[in-house]
Amino acid sequence: MTTGRWLNLFDVNYIDRTGEEKSWQIVTRQKEPKCISGNYRQPDAVVIVPYHAVENKMVLLREYRVPLNGYEYGFPAGLVDPGESVEQATRRELMEETGLTVRRFIKISPPIYSSAGMTDESVAMVYVECEGTPSTRKNTASELIEILRVSSAEAQELLKDTTLKFDAKAWLAISRFAEGNHST
Repeated sequence: MTTGRWLNLFDVNYIDRTGEEKSWQIVTRQKEPKCISGNYRQPDAVVIVPYHAVENKMVLLREYRVPLNGYEYGFPAGLVDPGESVEQATRRELMEETGLTVRRFIKISPPIYSSAGMTDESVAMVYVECEGTPSTRKNTASELIEILRVSSAEAQELLKDTTLKFDAKAWLAISRFAEGNHST
């Protein structure tokens, strides 16, 4: 239905469990939906959960998001470029969005899906220990990002504020950190 640079809309036909032909509209980042190509192995993007061990704090972003007409709390994230590994994309995106560097990789998820009712987009959740001084110097013109470093107690306070908008994946990871789990 569309052939955009970042997103494409498809009308996919399928047979439901009663044998009736149906249609479902989905958005994908690929040239064709994964349900057609079968290419589920490589995630489309990385979501980086950075822990600054020297400061004993989680690194969060407060970033302006056009669809929300406001700021969302989340993590550094970005698309995996063609031929790039998850680790390479993680290092690049963390540096571009926060100025921080990966000290070590803690855990990398397989491709996971957060809105399978409308998109086949997958991300790898990448937990890292990072180091350095935060900077937005390498942000693109379209990125309006504030870098936050929060303790477990500060994370608990953020989560209590029901007026804030959180990325779903970030809310889960921040909740675990707020509970004192600093390794995942």
